[in-house]
Amino acid sequence: MGAAQRNNLAEKLLGMDQVECVTPDLNGVPRGKVMTAAGFLEGRRLQLARGVLLQCIMGGYPDASFYGSDDGDLALVPDPQQIHRLPWADVPRAFAICDAVELNGESSQLSTRGLLKQVLNRYAQRGWQPVVATELEFYVFAPNADPHQPFQSPVGIDGRRVTGGSAFSVSSNNGLRPFFNEVYECMAALGLPRDTFMNEMGVNQFEINLLHGDALLVADQTFLFKHMLKEVALKHGVTVVCMAKPLAKTAGSSMHIHQSVVDSRGENIFTAADGQATPAFYQFIAGQQAAMADFTLLFAPNVNSYQRLFHPYASPNNACWSYDNRAAGLRIPASSVQARRVENRLPGADANPYLALAASLAAGLMGIERSLQPSEPLQGEFSIPENLRLPCSMQEAIERLRKSALAMELFGTEFIEGYLASKTMELSSFFDEITPWERRVLAAHV
Repeated sequence: MGAAQRNNLAEKLLGMDQVECVTPDLNGVPRGKVMTAAGFLEGRRLQLARGVLLQCIMGGYPDASFYGSDDGDLALVPDPQQIHRLPWADVPRAFAICDAVELNGESSQLSTRGLLKQVLNRYAQRGWQPVVATELEFYVFAPNADPHQPFQSPVGIDGRRVTGGSAFSVSSNNGLRPFFNEVYECMAALGLPRDTFMNEMGVNQFEINLLHGDALLVADQTFLFKHMLKEVALKHGVTVVCMAKPLAKTAGSSMHIHQSVVDSRGENIFTAADGQATPAFYQFIAGQQAAMADFTLLFAPNVNSYQRLFHPYASPNNACWSYDNRAAGLRIPASSVQARRVENRLPGADANPYLALAASLAAGLMGIERSLQPSEPLQGEFSIPENLRLPCSMQEAIERLRKSALAMELFGTEFIEGYLASKTMELSSFFDEITPWERRVLAAHV
């Protein structure tokens, strides 16, 4: 770090006592340590056990053989562009997004942020840069002290619970105005640019559209935004849930990814000079189609993810593509030719943004590199061809990823095998419990 950069950092951390140094684990959960601001400014090396990157969502770990039998350390190296004062903190505190780096200086193959950077480097070698945007949906609920009970809407400042759908109503969040006011203030303080914000289909379900930009930056912004939501919610006595399907018989929550690619002149490679779609556009779609079934577990990482995909209204569990049709897993939104892009509608709100972006962009680039050709676009109501169906259960998705030579090739054996080991543990943990449905229905009849 140069002297000027160190001075800028010292100014940014003026008055700070602590710095939360975090990196995303395989689930996109912030993991790391809290360091004194003085130690951070001195450049003191911060180390973290390798196994933390494969930590299960329940908190356990797969066998140590998947992250090195010695369970040695990684270094957390802060990204100078991703150090922020935390506007919601009660005491002066900062937040630093870090790369997880092996002690020899190489990026860890278990780091999802590192995997995304590797994919982006492959684009850069061609003189290209992906441009992406994420659309994140989430629910705001009352605190849920008893997990056996369904989530409920919170009581707003009007003294009432929202009980009916208020999709796209511009006044529907008034009962939560103090919470959303602080969300907006924190976004501004953190430099998180928002495009649109809306009330979605579910009761107290909302969507934020982050502005399109560099893929690593958008992944960092999505990661930081999800962390911010939960922290601000705690201050206002509500809980924010980014599960893919938190409520039965209602809309699930997605994280749609919009993708285009520009060349060194900033021109969209999906659009030719005459305004028509280029071969690269169709090849990008074909690559995504070819990989979506293998990569479903990377986009839908939890048992609950398949509750959303099993009920596919506006949550298409297919690799079909279509022009402006939300029933397709790959949608081409209506836009100007300069903004021609591919929307991947498979990822849920529970997906790790780094991993979902890495998987989607790697698949698209693979299609271009291999000159693949997509299926015919489908319009209106359509039946899903057998070869474009996706796994509908976590168990099926695990087996599909386990057999995927493409996943091993693009993301490495170390990461894929470790990811599978962690996800298999999570599925086993789920099957260790008996659900209320089984007790209510089966016990009475079998």
